[in-house]
Amino acid sequence: MAILENIRKRTTVLILIIGMALFAFVISGIFTSNDFSGGKVGSSVGVINGDEISIDEFRRKVERNSRRAGPTTSSMQLVNSVWDQVERSTILGQQIEDLGISIEQDQIINVIKSSPGISQNPQFSDENGLFDETKFRDFIAELRINAPAQYNDWLQDEQLIIQGAKEQTYFNLIRAGVGATLKEGELDYKLTTDKVDIKYVRIPYTSIPDSTFIITKKEISDYVAAHSDDYKQERARDIQFVYFEDKPSEADEMAIKDQITRLLGDTVEYFEERDETDTIPGFRNTTDNAAFLDRNSDSKFDTIYKSRKELPVRYADTLMALQPGELFGPYRDGDSFKISKMVDKKPNGSVKASHILIVWEGAERANPEIKRTKEEAKVIAEDLLEQAKAEDAVFAQLARDNSDGPSAPRGGDLGYFQEGVMTPKFNDFAFGNPVGFIGMVETDFGYHIVRVDDKEDLVQIATLSRDIEASEETLNSLFTEATKFEMATSSDKSFTDLAKEEEYLIRPVNKIKELDENLPGLTNQRSIVQWAFNDETEIGDIKRFGISNGYAVVQLTAKYEEGLMSVEDASASVLPKIRKGKKASRIISENQGKTMQDLATSNNTNISNASALTVKTPTIPGAGREPLVVGTAFALAQGSSSELIEGETGVFKIEVTKKEEGPALDNYSTFANSLQASNGTRVNTGVYNALKENSEIEDNRATFY
Repeated sequence: MAILENIRKRTTVLILIIGMALFAFVISGIFTSNDFSGGKVGSSVGVINGDEISIDEFRRKVERNSRRAGPTTSSMQLVNSVWDQVERSTILGQQIEDLGISIEQDQIINVIKSSPGISQNPQFSDENGLFDETKFRDFIAELRINAPAQYNDWLQDEQLIIQGAKEQTYFNLIRAGVGATLKEGELDYKLTTDKVDIKYVRIPYTSIPDSTFIITKKEISDYVAAHSDDYKQERARDIQFVYFEDKPSEADEMAIKDQITRLLGDTVEYFEERDETDTIPGFRNTTDNAAFLDRNSDSKFDTIYKSRKELPVRYADTLMALQPGELFGPYRDGDSFKISKMVDKKPNGSVKASHILIVWEGAERANPEIKRTKEEAKVIAEDLLEQAKAEDAVFAQLARDNSDGPSAPRGGDLGYFQEGVMTPKFNDFAFGNPVGFIGMVETDFGYHIVRVDDKEDLVQIATLSRDIEASEETLNSLFTEATKFEMATSSDKSFTDLAKEEEYLIRPVNKIKELDENLPGLTNQRSIVQWAFNDETEIGDIKRFGISNGYAVVQLTAKYEEGLMSVEDASASVLPKIRKGKKASRIISENQGKTMQDLATSNNTNISNASALTVKTPTIPGAGREPLVVGTAFALAQGSSSELIEGETGVFKIEVTKKEEGPALDNYSTFANSLQASNGTRVNTGVYNALKENSEIEDNRATFY
């Protein structure tokens, strides 16, 4: 009933939105039909090194993955995931084909058997738990006859398994050529164990204000051109938007609270067919809580008994204190107003217990490896019972060490359970004894040494709830407000000025990529991204979008095309680097020829010391990571001084005070093997990334999604 009321109260807005949507559909059909714009050209979602990726085949893969991924995965997440798979399999497949790597027919079953999802499936195991090839083949044959769709899915899975095996063969061939010599092992050892002590003077770059240097656009442009690999950019867009959120007003909240309050009392209704009036019990007096909540509540009657910790934290104590028939509310819980009625209470209705299970051969669900007799099991159980009752006993440890039950790794903990969940004898024991009691009970499963850990009361509560939602008046006002703002942007005033006048919050989103879908503050809004990348959308254009919980009025503020960054876009990261270079040049030119003491004195700094520096960890205490400075120190003889060095955080002059070589080893094979293993683990990722970087990839996903 509450849902129907919400639909009725939004009728005006729904009619308006549907009408506008139909109009937009008709208009867009005129201007985007194939006769005028040509539609989506081509049938490939991408081309990788000349191989076209069919959009139809790609869509089938997306559809198949969507069935497996579940409802929480967005469409673009599926598309991007499938693209990554296709991109990888295509690039590696081309290499595999060129090399002639294949899996022969008689090898396929061995490859399939190596797949854990198949080999470890009990459905395909024999009585010894081993993979049974016959069972597996029979299963696939049955799928082919009785479940064609599942059989087609299997064929694709089979191809993926075979492709994976080919890729592994390919990587193994490369890995076989990746090694490390003893000399490399020795070098790796020395980079870690050879140490150097220095004293140094550092003139930090911060000693010269940034404002000292004026950096021109040409300097930035030249820097970007000289470091082009570092300043490549993808297509991107900047937008800003004002969000008109669909949320209830204070008046809406009060109205909903009044509605739910009125449902407490009885009402008198006239029945025309009987020509008489009748009193309809309200929530306070109804004897059929389930039927009443079905008619009047946004949540149904929950018959499950609950403990204190399962109730709303803020109101748990109040609700637990109610007596049967008593009510509490209305109260606000999240986005709903609620009135709760105590229906029933079960004192000590839930028990928490731990147990140690000792089984015998033939007991129900007993591990077949257990061969003890029932009499032997009883002797063991009685001994454990005596141990468990000792003052210094640790029940959880006894359970972990001795229990045959699946709860043994948890120290025998069975958690909380209600009446009737456990086998009858165990149930009666747990509910019939006080907290802390330890005893033994026999069931069909074995002998149980049981400790009653805790008991808690349970309650059954009927809750009348109404969701707090915006009224039709509020929704109409929101629509009008968003539309007025959108229309006002066509005036001489800027988007920003208008938003400030109306005290709307402007939210910028920068560097949106063509395949993005999640926008901060708006979440999944693929339509906005597509609009921003539409060739007809110009910088400054504004559009209102209806979203799931309101409206967003969006303005496109910048476009970034693929290629080198512009001076403006690169300046934020380039300026500090150019300034650093200029500062280093000035410091070096002003301090040439000075001794270390003169350098420290004239620059108001100190001579510092650093000890046990290594090449692998080139961090100088008080200065930070300085690989060039540390590397220079290792290149100098003990007692020698360097020239001025342009470091990461300042200009350095160093003197080597001590050099210490690590003790020589008889054999460096351990370090060589470690290097080889480390290099081997990087083969898969490194090789694929190198192949991808050198591939010609045309990605048309944004055309279709």
